[in-house]
Amino acid sequence: MPLRLRLFFSGLTGILLLIPSLALYRELSMPADIWWTPTAMAVPLTESRDRVEIYVRGEPLGGLLNGQKLWIRDEGGSRALGAQEIGLRFNNRDRVRAGRLPLLLAYAAICGGGVAILFLIAAGRLAYRGEDPRVAA
Repeated sequence: MPLRLRLFFSGLTGILLLIPSLALYRELSMPADIWWTPTAMAVPLTESRDRVEIYVRGEPLGGLLNGQKLWIRDEGGSRALGAQEIGLRFNNRDRVRAGRLPLLLAYAAICGGGVAILFLIAAGRLAYRGEDPRVAA
């Protein structure tokens, strides 16, 4: 393959490799703390029973709150803690990442194939027969 064509196809393949490479980099460099439920959207204790159970000294937190066994002390004195005062935040990173895993694997496969093609083009290992003068005329 002529040098001019090798440089052109190497450059084209390198540019096309940037697309999945940047997507992989963006996904893998995301901060881990962005998947937490926002504080303003914290789930009340009564609505979170299907995802989490909290126990204090072996007893469920809901039972302790209903029996007014948990008290909080502040500047106004002591008072029983209510269930409406407790909010839960969840970390959904594992669920989001598991959903994106097939796409990440596809990007990784594309990057691997692209690097192999780039190596073959840059090294001149692809067969090039040139033009047949009888056909070109």
